[in-house]
Amino acid sequence: RFNLFRGCPQAKTCTIILRGGAEQFIDEVERSLHDSIMVVRRAVKSQAVVAGGGATEMEVSRFLRDTARGIEGKQQLVLTAVAKALEVIPRQLCENAGFDTTDFITQLRARHAQDPEKFKWFGVDIDEEAVADLFAKFVWEPALVKINAISSAVEAACLVLSVDETVSSQQSESPQAKGMPQMQMPR
Repeated sequence: RFNLFRGCPQAKTCTIILRGGAEQFIDEVERSLHDSIMVVRRAVKSQAVVAGGGATEMEVSRFLRDTARGIEGKQQLVLTAVAKALEVIPRQLCENAGFDTTDFITQLRARHAQDPEKFKWFGVDIDEEAVADLFAKFVWEPALVKINAISSAVEAACLVLSVDETVSSQQSESPQAKGMPQMQMPR
């Protein structure tokens, strides 16, 4: 049941009262509502949005794959790996919706490669169970959130890859291991 009060021109706030049968249900609804409000707040503040549904990730993936074709050596492998990793988002959306992930990812790749300017906002449309222009369907995400998410993911991957001097050793059965102090190896 909903009670909506309209026609209050001086109102600048809104009160939402949640009711439910279980405390866990109320907590989950509250968390989801808070997340939704924060996304809208971020979009209004930054005034820049991109299409959701994995469209942005597929377009960045396409761009990285195209760029990788013109590069030789290890850099090509790195760009290709990042491009593949970005496709996890639309793939997971398909999986969560119960769609055939291989079919949808293949369709998305084909559309984005066919005409990048025309199909750059094409992503997974869960309502229609199809690949569609999600910008036109008003499925938007704040651009700043998307930039931060991709930047953070790349930084995390770089940190993991920068761990280069990991040394592991097992204690030997030498006389030093039995009560004698051992020298520590410098890093």
